[in-house]
Amino acid sequence: MKIVFLDRKTLGDDINLEQFDTLGEVTYYDFTKPDEVLQRVKDADVVVTNKAIVDKNTMKNSTIKLICITATGMNNIDLEYAQQKGIPVKNVAGYSTSSVAQLAFSYILQFVQKINFYDNYVKSGAWAKSDIFTNNDKPFYELSGKTIGIIGLGNIGKEVAKIAVAFGCRVVYYSTSGKNNETLYENVSLEKLLEQSDIVSIHCALNEQTNNLLNKNNLDNLKDGAILLNLGRGGLVNEQDITNTLNNGKDIYFATDVTTVEPIEATSPLLKIENQERVIMTPHIAWASVEARTRLMDLVFKNITDTL
Repeated sequence: MKIVFLDRKTLGDDINLEQFDTLGEVTYYDFTKPDEVLQRVKDADVVVTNKAIVDKNTMKNSTIKLICITATGMNNIDLEYAQQKGIPVKNVAGYSTSSVAQLAFSYILQFVQKINFYDNYVKSGAWAKSDIFTNNDKPFYELSGKTIGIIGLGNIGKEVAKIAVAFGCRVVYYSTSGKNNETLYENVSLEKLLEQSDIVSIHCALNEQTNNLLNKNNLDNLKDGAILLNLGRGGLVNEQDITNTLNNGKDIYFATDVTTVEPIEATSPLLKIENQERVIMTPHIAWASVEARTRLMDLVFKNITDTL
């Protein structure tokens, strides 16, 4: 069996992939440009890809028997043609739930607790020069009693809700599909969620209904001091509108792990947010704890062995 990894670098150098060597001849490419895909996979039995595109032309002119995606999203594969040609396409779901939820609360605690400010206060030597034993220059707050609104109550949304309850928070949620009837938490409209929530955490899919879900027409509905998190997909929050909202003085905080174009473009409006204390941006890392990536590759290995 010949297996080709098209974008090994996305999985991290610290993850051991030796188990795949037991299946046959394995070729690893750190990164593959679109015009390189066909040449690299034309004789492959199995193609493993994260973001590299496998289109109709590639499948038509190759010996591919199985496509494995090292992610949940499948939009980089021509699924219709794969089905016509009888090529199974296997993705992986549920591997990163804990990892994503953990980043959500890392964002929340940074905004609420002001850790960076107080860490810098001590390390700068200011505390050593102080006349008192403490410092209250940056007020911080308890999560207990706050309302967290979750947009998209799937596996990740439920994990965030569970942790929020442990902190003593009230949880409400908005179902973007309208099909979720979870009874543990209150199901509200998007408008009410934005108005009621001290923290809004987005974990829904990106589709025609959710593209630009949060925009200039509803961002002003957020409470003063509210925290908005996007750990779903970049297009869920209109980047120009959230930038304008923050730059125009709206009293909110924003953290995002995703952007509409990734890597982020140098011209992205998000890089023009003026008050950097009110924004946190990370390079699509929520899914990528060591444990999550290890689970991911174990499941990819299983997809190959189960299918072939």
